[in-house]
Amino acid sequence: MYSSDLKQRIRYGETDQMGYVYYGRYAEFFEIGRTELMRALGMTYRELESRGILLPVVKMHVKYIRPVAYDELITIRTTLRTLPTARITFHYEIFNEAGDFLNEAEVQLVFTDSVSRKPVRPPKDLIEALSPFFPVST
Repeated sequence: MYSSDLKQRIRYGETDQMGYVYYGRYAEFFEIGRTELMRALGMTYRELESRGILLPVVKMHVKYIRPVAYDELITIRTTLRTLPTARITFHYEIFNEAGDFLNEAEVQLVFTDSVSRKPVRPPKDLIEALSPFFPVST
């Protein structure tokens, strides 16, 4: 398992009339989390795209547990629980400063050739970077 935490302050423009984060904004938080997780592994989206690999989202499941308000500092925990194949699944948990569990999600993307738009295997160097975190069971 590989995990990364990122802190994010909620801006006024991310909230709705009730003062809570608008539900559609969570997808942006998830994108920030997975982008930074990949960066921590030494791989950026820009680099993947320069190699001809795109990562479209094919599935997103979100569970809203407690609302998040303007100016709260949240932690976005992004986790890979399995090594990617042609698909990569990110799991998310969002917590407030007090450590209260606010939100969870699962987002699945597919490694896709930018020309053919067909699924491809993940880059070898990404698998090599992740392999130490996923020991082989005997």
